[in-house]
Amino acid sequence: MNSLSGIRVLDLSRVLAGPWCTQTLADLGADVIKVERPGGGDDTRSWGPPFLQDREGHDTHEAAYYLGANRNKRSITCDIAQPAGQALLRELARHCHVVVENFKVGDLKRYGLDYEAMKAVNPSIVYCSVTGFGQTGPYRDRAGYDYAVQGMGGLMSITGERDDLGGGPQKVGVAAADLFTGMYATVAILAALRHAERTGEGQAIDMALLDTQVAMLANLGANYLVSGKVPGRSGNAHQNIVPYQVFETAPAPDGSRDHLILAVGNDGQFARFCEVAGRPELAADPRFTRNQDRVRNRAVLVPLLEEIVRSRPKQAWLPALEAAKVPCGAINNLAEVFADPQVQERGMVTAWDHPLNPGLRLVSSPMKLGATPVRTDLPPPLLGQHTDEVLRELLPDADARIRELRNLKAI
Repeated sequence: MNSLSGIRVLDLSRVLAGPWCTQTLADLGADVIKVERPGGGDDTRSWGPPFLQDREGHDTHEAAYYLGANRNKRSITCDIAQPAGQALLRELARHCHVVVENFKVGDLKRYGLDYEAMKAVNPSIVYCSVTGFGQTGPYRDRAGYDYAVQGMGGLMSITGERDDLGGGPQKVGVAAADLFTGMYATVAILAALRHAERTGEGQAIDMALLDTQVAMLANLGANYLVSGKVPGRSGNAHQNIVPYQVFETAPAPDGSRDHLILAVGNDGQFARFCEVAGRPELAADPRFTRNQDRVRNRAVLVPLLEEIVRSRPKQAWLPALEAAKVPCGAINNLAEVFADPQVQERGMVTAWDHPLNPGLRLVSSPMKLGATPVRTDLPPPLLGQHTDEVLRELLPDADARIRELRNLKAI
């Protein structure tokens, strides 16, 4: 039994923010019915290379992007532009607890698939809309996507190297606004399900990428609102803690440049770092004793530390700092990440016997629940693979309806 066993989700979303939310719900045991366009399906099915390769090493039609955001779901096809397709989704909503969609504001109302229409057939439905800018406000009709929102929401203004060091605005390496919105949407849906369970009353959830991006400015957003000072980019350095950044070490054994992360979080850790570095006097220097002093005197302290850290190779620093309980770490590429014994021990890769490739490996859910473990089912291997199965479960006189819908090309 999984945590959300018995919860059924009608997933009208595609690409990333919505599918990331529904994948999380599916991990927790919800029956997620992923509704895709006949013929093409979710846009990300074709967002490659890389594509999953078959047994002979040839590219298939399944992009890695799609596989990474759709595990544990069932795929059906439905053409929402057709009245028969619209009627089908309203009928399926009767049997669902949650609807997730990420169409432009007002799009689904044209098809009779908006919250009010779904509420009419199922008053307890939790209806989550994911858009770039939300259902209200001057930008409500704009198309919003992660890259633009990272820029508009301030994240790129604080990400990247300092301008005086030749830097400029930089987006995060993954679609952070999409991913955070998906996770916030999951939390909101779980709260709304709890309310519906108590009262029988559903509700609409309005999730916007820009709202989420502003919320995830976290301490830097608070820094600005409290101080009135606009923070700039700090490269790999922390705005409020010193030393908390990347430092170059002595060259690697092959002569290439090498680096480590030093993440000193308090004054005791700084004193222990200074002991390991053979420079205990730095921790006693009144300019550097407390974190607030180190932040104010960053420009003096950091060059001293850069020279010290460059004096030894990474292989010498890391074990010594770890033994002294000074937070530090390597900077791994993805091959090193997935070869890491901790990542392997934690089961962060799942292997599946995919019908197109028996050796498929994908990232696992990070949620580890003791009594109700997460599911580990394949992403739907084929577009519309579960259409007949789902309709037979939920519709009366299903076989006749399936024939009719296929004749109309609604599924």
